[in-house]
Order: sequence, then C-alpha cells, then structure tokens
Amino acid sequence: MNPVKLKRSVLGVVIGAMMFSALPVSAAPLPPEALTAKSPIADLVEKVAPSIVNIDVEGTVTRTMNPGIPNDPFFREFFGDMFREYTRKVPMKGAGSGFIVSKDGRILTNNHVIADADKITVTFSDGKTAEATVIGKDPTFDIAVIKVKGHDYPTLEMGDSDKIRVGETMIAIGNTLGLGLEPTVTVGVLSARNRSIHLQNFNFDGFLQTDASINPGNSGGPLLDMNGHVIGINTAIISSAQGIGFAIPINMAKQVMNDIVTFGKVRRGQMGVYLQPITEDIAQAFDLKDTKGALIADVVPDSPAEKAGLKRGDIITKIDGKEVEDSVKLSTTVRQHMAGDKIELEVLRNGSKKKFTLTLAEVDNTVSDASAIDKLGFSVSTITPELRKEMKLSESDSGVVVTEVQEKSLAFRSGLKRGDIIMQAGGREVEKTSDLFKAISSAKRNRVPLLIKRGSRTQYLPLYVK
Repeated sequence: MNPVKLKRSVLGVVIGAMMFSALPVSAAPLPPEALTAKSPIADLVEKVAPSIVNIDVEGTVTRTMNPGIPNDPFFREFFGDMFREYTRKVPMKGAGSGFIVSKDGRILTNNHVIADADKITVTFSDGKTAEATVIGKDPTFDIAVIKVKGHDYPTLEMGDSDKIRVGETMIAIGNTLGLGLEPTVTVGVLSARNRSIHLQNFNFDGFLQTDASINPGNSGGPLLDMNGHVIGINTAIISSAQGIGFAIPINMAKQVMNDIVTFGKVRRGQMGVYLQPITEDIAQAFDLKDTKGALIADVVPDSPAEKAGLKRGDIITKIDGKEVEDSVKLSTTVRQHMAGDKIELEVLRNGSKKKFTLTLAEVDNTVSDASAIDKLGFSVSTITPELRKEMKLSESDSGVVVTEVQEKSLAFRSGLKRGDIIMQAGGREVEKTSDLFKAISSAKRNRVPLLIKRGSRTQYLPLYVK
C-alpha cells in the first residue's frame, strides 16, 4: 500500500552551483582495508531484515459504473434498483510493509494498509507466507496490529522516539512484494519533530519528519536508528517533493498497540478543556513575557480538569515538567497519553504559579450498544474538545460525531461519513450516543431518518438498520 500522499501547492527549490578548479588533481589510492571494509548500515539491514514483512491485501470497493449517477445517498434512495444496477463491487488489491514486534506473531503496520482488506497475506524475508488476522486498528493514529500464527518469530527492538535528536541518521526499510524479497532501504536524517498534517480525511499532530525516502509500498515499515531500534512507523510522503517523509513516533505507537492488545480498542485520554493559542495581544492582556503556553478557554463540567481544580483563564505552562510551547504541542502531548494516565500541570493563574495533578478520562469513542456497531458498522462519540479540534468542528456544533464508518457496512451503504454530526434521529434530538441508539432500537421500519451536519450544511439521510 502506498504511503499517504500529501500535495503542496508551492514548493521552493534552491539549487546552488559550485565552481571547481580546472587544475589537475592526483587522487591518492585507497588503502586495501578501505576496499574490503563492511558498511555498518549493510550489516544492520542484514540483521533486521527477517523481522520486516510484506503485507498483501485483497478486498472489494463499491464503484458507480455510470458516471452520470453520482455515488450519493440521495441518488441511491431516488434511483433504487437502477442505482444498484449501475453499482459494482470492484476487487481491490494493495501492498504495504510491517514489522514483527512479538515472538508469537504480532505485527505493527499502518491502518491505511489493511483498512479495507478482506484477506491479509504476510510474506516473510525467506519467501514463506501466512494469512493474518486483525487484532485491532486505530484510524486516528493510522496504526494497526495484525497477527500470524506461529512462534519464535524474530522481532525488532523498540527505541525511544522522545530521545532521538534532529540530525541523527535514520534508516527507512520496507519489504514490497513484486520487487524481490530483499527489503528496500533508504538512509537519511531526522529532519524535524512534531510535524502536523491536516487534510480532509487525515489529521495528525506529532509526526517525525525525515529525508530518508519513503517509497511506494513502504507504508507500515520501520524507521530505524543506527542501533537498529525502531524510532517510527513510515506513513506519509509529500508526492511533489523529494526528501520529505513522515513517520509515526514509536512511543505513541507502543501505547496504542498495548491498548489494542489489552482492551481491544484505544483508550485515549482527555483532560476536558478547550484550549486557545496565546497571541501577542493575549500575552499583553495577561501581562505575559512571551506567547508560550496554552490558555484554557473553557472547562468541561465533571471532567478531570474540573475535578483537579483547573479554571477558565488558567495558562498551562508545563506538562510533566516540560515547557508547553503552544496549545497544539500540548494537545499532541496529551493525545500520547491513555485513559488512566496521571499528568502534572504547572499553571499560571493571576500571575501566580500553581501545580495540579489529574487523571485522564477515556474519550468516548464508542457507542453504548456494541451490538449496534457490529450490525450497522459505525461508531460515534459525543463531541469532546479533542475531537472538535481534530475534526475542525465549530464551537456551535452539538450532538454526536461519527468517528468511523466500516467499508461495506449498512452505515456505509447509507452514505454516512466520518465527521458527520448527527443532530436528530427518527425526529428525536440527539445529544448523546444513547439518544441515537434509542431511536435505532425503536425503529419500526428498515430505515431511520437522520438529520446530519456535514461541513456547513445540514441534510437528511436515511440510515439502513435492517
């Protein structure tokens, strides 16, 4: 599977020219030991290659065969059988990479590599294959855990992505079927940390940026340091530029993986505050010496923040002893914690420093009725500050937001999309997830009318429930 491709409208390139002397230069012959010296990178690649796998996926996607009929829920409802006549399920194939993290066959990869797969085949460096099952996935962080049967698999050692420094040598490795069994290897440096990408269907803060090329098919492969330790998961490239690739920090991936394995889902933590960036004007109004920190614009009732004593107007300056650069960096740091984690905050309140300890609560990512998720194929959440920021929802938005829609599900067929805000269901106002499923469970027909908000517009959508 190709890495997530990012487009840029403007890419400045500066080419420098160097003048070389025309005087003859005698090159000294290389010593014999230089000709036979081994490359430390080649040795490292040879050592880790057995732990890196190719992931081949097969599935089906729905395509409208007649370009005159848009793939829209309104047209599905209006044209009925005619729409189905011009709609086909088309076979889909793709390939990506992954790496083994446990001796019993757990493999880390990107969610977008396996998201629509009906069948997943793993190919090892020796050419052997095995069918894999999905243990769990997290679209928000684009991380998935799959597993093959067996034991005593060679594993990669996890590094510490918080300690890696900008400028250190990075090695990106993938194993793409069709290009031979030997892995594809590129070498570069860690170019930057905490990079953010915000697109229509992809929002992420905290990427590692590297100039080690992330080639098509290398999504899900490891980004290694010179010790052979995994620092990140190769994920995205900018298609219009050379030398700009992004990887998910492995510390974040480890937390997500542990939650998936232990609980079957990601128990992401939240403070329960609305954050506001500190501008020059705000800094002057609050008599601050600079614009560092994050201003609390509001506190959610009965949240960990309220229970700990945080108030509107507090300025968070440190988290766990580390300075808070801005509200985005603070949100990124909190998102790396899971529900139940304790964090320590240093706050500036009316010119005085105060310290608070709070236990993060679980983000309500799932509906209350698990069987309804299985049946309809979607999940919703009450709108939290973190989701409002991640999905770029307005302050006036209320109700519940769709956080995931499974391919080929009833919700997918109905036209429901991630990011839709469900305002009403069956004529009833929806303020929390239980309101939605009360309307669904009491439905007397095979469709429930939903009033949703998508972008800046509202529309009615018939949700298939049978």
